[in-house]
Amino acid sequence: DKIESLVQERAKTLFGVPHANVQPYSGSPANLVILSALVEPGQPIMGLNLLDGGHLTHGWKFSMTSKFWQSIPYHMTKEGAIDLEEVRNLALENKPKIIICGGTAIPRAIPFKAFADIAEEIGAYLLADVSHIAGLIVGGEHESPVQYADLIMTTTHKTLRGPRGAMIMVTQKGLEKDADLPTKIDKALIPGLQGGPHLNTIAGIGVALNEDSKPEFKEYAKQVVLNAKAMATRLTERGFNLVSGGTDNHLLLLDLTSGGVGRGAFFHEGLERLGIYTNKNTIPGDPSSPFYPSGLRIGTPAITTRGMKEPEMIKIADWIADFGEHIKDVKLPEDKETRKQVIKDFRASLKSDSFYDEMRTEVKAMCVKFAVPGV
Repeated sequence: DKIESLVQERAKTLFGVPHANVQPYSGSPANLVILSALVEPGQPIMGLNLLDGGHLTHGWKFSMTSKFWQSIPYHMTKEGAIDLEEVRNLALENKPKIIICGGTAIPRAIPFKAFADIAEEIGAYLLADVSHIAGLIVGGEHESPVQYADLIMTTTHKTLRGPRGAMIMVTQKGLEKDADLPTKIDKALIPGLQGGPHLNTIAGIGVALNEDSKPEFKEYAKQVVLNAKAMATRLTERGFNLVSGGTDNHLLLLDLTSGGVGRGAFFHEGLERLGIYTNKNTIPGDPSSPFYPSGLRIGTPAITTRGMKEPEMIKIADWIADFGEHIKDVKLPEDKETRKQVIKDFRASLKSDSFYDEMRTEVKAMCVKFAVPGV
């Protein structure tokens, strides 16, 4: 209890909120707790469509959140910005009990105030899921949602650099809207969804939050963004298209459709062979299926933690571009049987083509200069 109370106080101080629950095992159960506490089964909720950069638990059709509640997804514009006009129109039409802002593949700043204005217009709760940008928020590199949202949810293992866990926070605005909000959240979590808290994880979160409060962490957050911008600039120079044209945070989303649809998996697997870890990802309006998406998501927090800066970002971008040039003739066929053979041949080439061994050696030579902290 003493450890948990200490961690709660650290979270409240760091984010500037009156209430924090640090018991959620991860982000998905935390979001489920919030929805179950505030929304009756069958009532409408609104979140960003998964294929546009949202999260499964924001109401995606294969998630339990869409089975318990009526999911009203909103989308990105073709330019890669949140379609706020659509958000407002859908909100006025469907009157959701809660609007969720935030997601997993949003390279631009989240317009918290605009969401708050819409939520207030219809009397809905506003939940800011800042799992991907929480470290940038406390580091001063992204606007905080504290004055706009009623509730804030964040995981603790991404830009906050802690163990896998999550926190649910109630803001002063949320308290003024509903004085019982903290009690509703706490009871929905335990006994509503979870059993005993993982106090070893909570202790680790406390260590991370202490580190996040240091001046050095602000420098880290600043460098994360500088690195992302440097990589974005170089990739653009090398001919890549970035969703929204760039980035405001730690994340880059590459639109690979200029070389053919559904090529995200080729980049994901090929770059992994080189020692460069990314992930295939859908892009707004993706012409391909989620199983063969047309985008690639790249993040800079981990490599920034290792001490890499702009020169290394340029080098990494060049490796990605050189790899892209190497596989420019690899296309994803529409015919399923032909597709299977193309994928099989591509995976075989990852083992037989000397290009991969040579470039992997280059990647490793750079990486060994930047040790993983604590290893």
